[in-house]
Amino acid sequence: MKKQQSEVDWQLIRAGAARFPDEAVQFVREGLAHTVKVTHGKDLPKVIDPADESRHVSGQQLCIGLRDVAVERYGMLARTVLGYWGIQRTVDFGTIVYGLIDKGELRGSSRDSLEHFRDVYDFDEAFQGSV
Repeated sequence: MKKQQSEVDWQLIRAGAARFPDEAVQFVREGLAHTVKVTHGKDLPKVIDPADESRHVSGQQLCIGLRDVAVERYGMLARTVLGYWGIQRTVDFGTIVYGLIDKGELRGSSRDSLEHFRDVYDFDEAFQGSV
């Protein structure tokens, strides 16, 4: 059975998120802003209203947005850059996101789950041509 946000093993998330460098976390933040804008045609607000669901994106949408940003920024080196940061699969993006939720920097929805980030795409296929 899938865990809901309230049932997440926060200790495991904290431990997993701690292994990613600040550059990876910043990349996810910027990729989230890009994904929200592409999905909803809006920028992220400076102050987030916890009741406002109008800018919510799913784990799958965010993973696709992050792939697009990585390819746009780093081209054929996208997979290499992500790998250097320790990001090897889409669930790693989710671990970073849940780490940000745990710190209070992002908010999640009760509909969200770390499982929504699992196996969204294969890195070999998504970053073909990357070194």
